[in-house]
Amino acid sequence: MSAPGEGTLMRPAARKAHWDQTADVVVVGCGYAGAIAAITAHDAGAKVLLLEKMPDPGGISICSFGGVRAAQDAAAAFAYLERTNGGTAPPAVLRALARGMTALPKRVDALARAVGATTSLRPGPANYPFAGNDTFGFVNIETVADFDAAKAYPDVVGAPGGTLLFEVLRRNLHQRGITVHTGSRVERLLCNPKDGVLQGLVVGRGRTAKAVRARHGVVLACGGFEGDPDMQRAFWPEGAVMSAAVRGNTGDGIRMAQALGADLWHMWHYHGSYGFKHSDPAYPFGIRTKRLPDWQPGTPLRGDVAMPWILLDARGRRFMNEYDPYVQDTGARPFARYDPVRQDYAAMPAWLIADARGAALYPFGRPTSHARGVHYDWSHDNQKELALGILKQARDIGELAKGTGTSEAALARSLALWNAACAAGEDSDWDRPPTSMVPIDQAPFVYAPVWPIVSNTQGGPVHDAAQRILRPDGTPIPGLFAAGEMGSLFGHLYMSGGNIAECFVGGRLAGLGAARGALR
Repeated sequence: MSAPGEGTLMRPAARKAHWDQTADVVVVGCGYAGAIAAITAHDAGAKVLLLEKMPDPGGISICSFGGVRAAQDAAAAFAYLERTNGGTAPPAVLRALARGMTALPKRVDALARAVGATTSLRPGPANYPFAGNDTFGFVNIETVADFDAAKAYPDVVGAPGGTLLFEVLRRNLHQRGITVHTGSRVERLLCNPKDGVLQGLVVGRGRTAKAVRARHGVVLACGGFEGDPDMQRAFWPEGAVMSAAVRGNTGDGIRMAQALGADLWHMWHYHGSYGFKHSDPAYPFGIRTKRLPDWQPGTPLRGDVAMPWILLDARGRRFMNEYDPYVQDTGARPFARYDPVRQDYAAMPAWLIADARGAALYPFGRPTSHARGVHYDWSHDNQKELALGILKQARDIGELAKGTGTSEAALARSLALWNAACAAGEDSDWDRPPTSMVPIDQAPFVYAPVWPIVSNTQGGPVHDAAQRILRPDGTPIPGLFAAGEMGSLFGHLYMSGGNIAECFVGGRLAGLGAARGALR
């Protein structure tokens, strides 16, 4: 949710003498987490008000693959979560997610069956070979009766699973008579001036604003700060990063929680890869490279998966494994290194280098977006992008050096080393999977500048196992809850589908806590 004067700290105001509207629970944001929180609070007997800043619901959730991470065994899931979080989240919070993940197959299936949809449960080990990784799987929506994604969500560019899952939640909201109030921005939280207890909030719509009383609680499920370059510059060493899909997530909930004294965690951690800038400066998002299958260290990559490019920095040298086990999550991290010798970020941008044979394999880009009036489809053979200038061609290494502004000798050396590694079947520098390695030796060369791209952020207010937002001293702010990526528990390594599991588990816990008003 956004507010006037974005980028400034929003101070909590005193309670209004007159309330324009009253609800038991107010949920801010309608992606997966907000929808689940609203459904849960309603089913617990609360009168719910569901607010969404943007003109359409769905947020960044609707662009996802839509696979809900589930687990068979809570103890095994906890062991894995503890290892991948590297001590950045307390055991109680991790255990709550682990327990909740074991219940997700039945809960998601119940939501689906209620609205004429079907689900599937398939195994899917987590991304790294830590203890417990084989307990995980995915719950997916397979079919939704009488549903056409293109008609229902014409402004969504992404995987079909995201729209299927959101449609199930949207129908459950409708079935319960819960209206999504779009175009409704939360401007500030309102507190009792005597004890500082949260009482409600100010909601702006157009040029008008209303004071809304929240009798039992407020759930902030309004996302992270993918669309806020100021907050990114404050917490990320590489500065502002292009968003992969949305511009409405501008850190508003984080600032509102801060204004009430919330502690913060995981602000450095974002889920991101690398990709292209569109040649049209009006296009608002970064375009990630093609999503290739994840792989697990110690397990060979599928033999038919090839990545026909390498990445070079400003010196014309490789600086990373272009195909990390979960490049969608860690692919952005090497770009953030500051080079003190050059006094600059040597890989901002980096250069993606391929050749004519590689460019013929498949589309290099995979656009995603959720914004009215924004739609881009990458061509199947990369020719449209060459014509637009997103990708460029060079007839030889000399022309490639001129186009990238790098040393011809360094380029020749890097390509020779890479082609020798491909012949040997081993990347001794960065451990790229051997079967993914493709020689780059057939002119013309194809190249493009690439930058880190944020899919979604993990940082935000600290919360406990009940999703209550906490102050630095560990005490909860009465009546204030977090759900979804706004203060995700992931603070070291992410797990594919993990944020979606958080939306369902954390959204349910936040909705229950707010409905019960336990601290009021």
